[in-house]
Amino acid sequence: MKISVIMAAYNSGATIGPAIRSFLAQDHPDKELIVVDGASQDQTAAVVAALASPDIRFHSEPDKGIYDALNKGIARATGEVIGILHTDDLFAHDHVLTRVAAAFETPGSDGVYGDLEYVARDNPARVIRYWRSGHYRPDLLRRGWMPPHPTLFLRREVFERHGSYDTSFRIAADFEAILRWLVRARLNFDYIPEVLVRMRVGGESNRSLGRILRKSREDLRAIRRHEIGGVMVLLSKNFGKLGQFIRRADPPADTRM
Repeated sequence: MKISVIMAAYNSGATIGPAIRSFLAQDHPDKELIVVDGASQDQTAAVVAALASPDIRFHSEPDKGIYDALNKGIARATGEVIGILHTDDLFAHDHVLTRVAAAFETPGSDGVYGDLEYVARDNPARVIRYWRSGHYRPDLLRRGWMPPHPTLFLRREVFERHGSYDTSFRIAADFEAILRWLVRARLNFDYIPEVLVRMRVGGESNRSLGRILRKSREDLRAIRRHEIGGVMVLLSKNFGKLGQFIRRADPPADTRM
């Protein structure tokens, strides 16, 4: 099973190197990384060139933001399964793509996801928040539940049949897309009970109060578009993050894939 990983980049020279190396370290043999750069003005292209590999394709041109770049990468992907890796993020270990490929052997699985660790921007070994997502049930959406987007891998047919990211959402297009896939398309997502991605804090959606407010407005628009509720769902979604600051015990070893 070939897995395509999409990476949207813009002036990412400070962090893209470790992100790419975490991809190259993956022991899954059939993989590709598509880096879609928005015509960066820093050393991004040079860092990617220094890590040249047959498994990496690099494209650089102006774009309309991160979701436009992700859509371009998805359109170029050749894998049966597609995931994303932000330039600030790292795969949690060298077997992530192997775990993902194994999970897709489950009949009827349209997507798989796992857990996420938020780590310090200057020290990825220091965990700040731990997002244990758990198994999906439709009723959880009205409580603000979402699978962590950076851990989500989907069959390519999902994008072909149900659409990619709606770029009218500048910050919350991932939230809208996941609701569309779960509510409208009624896709089946399976859970891998382990950390798949380490995400540095200080991402695009929470860099300032203005962006946090804009994300909340966009989240509410997505919630209403897909008719799963209103303000209370948004509040549940936001307050639900508080529990991520308390690290729970790891699941028993026999529940891991």
